[in-house]
Amino acid sequence: MSLLPEQRAFTTLHTVTLATQMLGRTGIASERLLEGSGIRPDELDNPARLICHAQELQVLANALNCTRDPALGLLLGQRMHVSAYGMLGYTLLASPTLGDALQLAIDHPALLGSYFQLALQHEDDEVRLVASGYRYAPELTVFNTELCLASLLTVIQDLLGEAARPRRLLLNYRPPLYAASYSEKLGCPVEFGAGCNALCFNPSLLKRALPLADPVSFQHGLQQCLQQEAQFHNRQDLRELIRQQLASDISQCTSLERVAARLHRSARTLRRHLQQLNTSFQHLLDEVRYDKARQLLLHTDLPIYLIAEQLGYSETASFRHAFLRWSGLTPSNFRR
Repeated sequence: MSLLPEQRAFTTLHTVTLATQMLGRTGIASERLLEGSGIRPDELDNPARLICHAQELQVLANALNCTRDPALGLLLGQRMHVSAYGMLGYTLLASPTLGDALQLAIDHPALLGSYFQLALQHEDDEVRLVASGYRYAPELTVFNTELCLASLLTVIQDLLGEAARPRRLLLNYRPPLYAASYSEKLGCPVEFGAGCNALCFNPSLLKRALPLADPVSFQHGLQQCLQQEAQFHNRQDLRELIRQQLASDISQCTSLERVAARLHRSARTLRRHLQQLNTSFQHLLDEVRYDKARQLLLHTDLPIYLIAEQLGYSETASFRHAFLRWSGLTPSNFRR
C-alpha cells in the first residue's frame, strides 16, 4: 500500500515544540497535545529527532481542539521566528538580500517544513509570496494557511529587523467568523475569496540588504543546509523526492537532468535507481501532471491552455492527448 503524502515527508520538531510551549503556558499539558502522534514529551528537545508530517498534523489538530482561540494559526505563526528553522534560519539571516533569503527558503522546502509550495511571483507593481498546492488534512486547511503566511511574515520581519507590513494579504477562502483578527494581527488589508493565498509586497523590498548579511557565514550555512537536506532525503523514497521537485515547479522540471541537478545527483544515477524501482522519470512526471491537472480543472477556472502551460506543455494539444490517455476523458469533459 502506498503511503499518504503526509506519511512520506519528514520534518523537525520545531513547530510541535513551539505549539506545546505556547499552549503549555495556558495550562494545557504536553501529553494532551502529543496524544496519538507517537511523539514523547522527552523528545521535544532532541534536535536530531525527525517526524513525519502526519505526526505534526496530529499535534496541530490536538492544539486546535484544546484551545478556544480560533485564530490559533495566526498566533502560532507570529511566534515562528527565523531561529525556529535551525541552520536554515541562520543562513537566511546571513543572506545578502531579502530576495536571496526568500529564494533560499523556497529552494529548500524540506528544511522549511511547509505544507505548501512557495513561489515568488511578480504581478504588475507588486511581488507576491504565494503559498499553493496544499494537499494534506482538509479540516486544517485554514489553520495551516494562517500558520504558513503568518510565519513567513514573521521571518521577513526578523530578517529585515523591522516590522515590515505587506501591502495586502490574499486568501482563497471565505472570511471566517474571526476575520477581523487577520488585519489586526498582520497589520495589512485582507482580501478573502481571492484566487490565491499570498503576501503582497512592494518589489523593491526584495532588493533590501539584510542587516546581518555575511558572505562567509552564508556560504558555510548553505553547505550545512545541503548536508541536512541530504539527511532528510535519505529518509524518503527516491520516487517521492522526485515527485516533490516536480510538484514544486513542474514547468521547470520536465527533464530528468534538471531534477537531478536540484537533488545534487547525476541523471545517470537517478535513472539507474528508478529502473531498480521498476519505474521511470516519465512515469513520475505523468503522475504529478495528472494529479495537478485534476486539481486545476476541478478547483480553478483557468483556461485549458494556461493549465497546459503550468504543467510544462509547449502545446495545448499535447496536454489534451496526455489527459485523454490518463483519464479516458478530455480536460473539458472532465471539468464538466
